[in-house]
Amino acid sequence: MVFSPDSRYADVGTAELQIRLPDGTTRTVVHARRRLLPPPDAGATLAVHRAAAGDRLDLLAARYLGDPEGFWRICDANPVLRPRDLLAERGAAVRIPLPGMPG
Repeated sequence: MVFSPDSRYADVGTAELQIRLPDGTTRTVVHARRRLLPPPDAGATLAVHRAAAGDRLDLLAARYLGDPEGFWRICDANPVLRPRDLLAERGAAVRIPLPGMPG
């Protein structure tokens, strides 16, 4: 399993699981290990964005971090369980981490 260097899974490593199939044979399944999230306030803050109509996490990541696929860094920097909750309320503060902060 290979992840790009800027993937949120780049440093998690892999594990193997042996699964017994109904016919009695076993199969090895390779999977990414669980990614532990840092505390939301662990890294430095680049900006605080106020949610507005039309905002999307990929657009915010492109604007502030220079990478639309870095939306997950914004999610990690804020204490929400569901990414959609970050922009659900107009005017809500969305913390933008410094680019390159670990996640």
